Amino acid sequence: MPSKRILFISNGHGEDNHTSHVIQTLRQLCHSLEMAAMPIVGEGKAYRSLDIPIIGPTQTMPSGGFFYMKHLYLFKDFQAGLIGLTWRQLQAVLQSASNYDLIMATGDFVSQTFAYLTKRPFVSFISCLSALYEGQLRLNPLLCHELNSSRCQAVFTRDSYTAADLQRQGIAKAQFGGIPALDRLVPVGKDLHLKPNIPMIALLPGSRMPEAARNFCLQLQLVVEIAKVMPESKFQFRAALVSNLMEQLDNIAKSEGWQLTQNILTYSLPGSSAETSPLVEIRCYLDAFSDILYHSTLVIGMAGLAVDLAVAIGKPIIQIPGQGPQFTYQFAEAQTRLLGISAQTIGTKPATPEILKQAAQRVVETLQDSDYLAKCKKNGLERFGPPGASERIARFLLTSLGET
Repeated sequence: MPSKRILFISNGHGEDNHTSHVIQTLRQLCHSLEMAAMPIVGEGKAYRSLDIPIIGPTQTMPSGGFFYMKHLYLFKDFQAGLIGLTWRQLQAVLQSASNYDLIMATGDFVSQTFAYLTKRPFVSFISCLSALYEGQLRLNPLLCHELNSSRCQAVFTRDSYTAADLQRQGIAKAQFGGIPALDRLVPVGKDLHLKPNIPMIALLPGSRMPEAARNFCLQLQLVVEIAKVMPESKFQFRAALVSNLMEQLDNIAKSEGWQLTQNILTYSLPGSSAETSPLVEIRCYLDAFSDILYHSTLVIGMAGLAVDLAVAIGKPIIQIPGQGPQFTYQFAEAQTRLLGISAQTIGTKPATPEILKQAAQRVVETLQDSDYLAKCKKNGLERFGPPGASERIARFLLTSLGET
């Protein structure tokens, strides 16, 4: 009996990430399944790292997929060949779709439309859409038609509130999926050299370069402001960085007036003597994201999915807007609506010295508010539900393929 085949379509880096966790679970549950992918945004690194074949052309656009934040980014994407690229990707999907028994589309209108046009059965995971933003999810009429199609087997959502909202709107096949990445957010015992009984603040500057480097520079400036408000002995800082950012640490340290020794950044506040140990220290890690998140007391976040995961496990978030293209005030403000009380955004424009001072004060106030910290734990579970999304979705895919 020939192996069953599934094609994954996704339009966004976060969407690729979500799908990659479903793929890993599918491999554990069914060794014979054949899989391929079409990432519509970026190079599809999440798929390539799993050796999943990519069936069409890929290209990183100037906006990084965040052109909805600023029309100028969309214009730059057009100049870089966005329309032609998307057309070639659609042709690749349509030409190969007949080879697959099932399609899984992760993302918004674009990926769902690709799946619908194949005329193949498909499963939808609208991972980037949520009723939590506005209280009700207002679906594009075309997307609504696609999701109500008889070929759409199920519509998975990232939160239970959205699943209930869609069911009220007549999409009976909507069901809670969750955040697949949460299933593998497991500490591995990385030694973070933490001092006991001192709050740890995690720094998450994002993963897309060069924006992540700009974000991290802002976070270093914020750490200095925090140290001015509260003695360093009261806090400890750990940064979860991607490899491209780690490679630039030395240059970043020099530009911001920090010292770098073996991935440890140190900063002496004005007035401290050279004989005394530096007042501020940040230990930077390449491979300790889960451990840093779990052991953190508070997160300074300038990212998307990483911040969602932090909220899901009950962490409070302080956000400061950057230059973008992703982490602008518009993005941070939307995150605040999605994440509820767990996320606080300071400032309405790219962070200035005054905004950083306000953010530093808010960090100190937040860590001293035990009632608020307890509410964040409750809010995370209410918003994102329990882990298990990758298995919930994977088992449904196997059932649709007749493999269970």
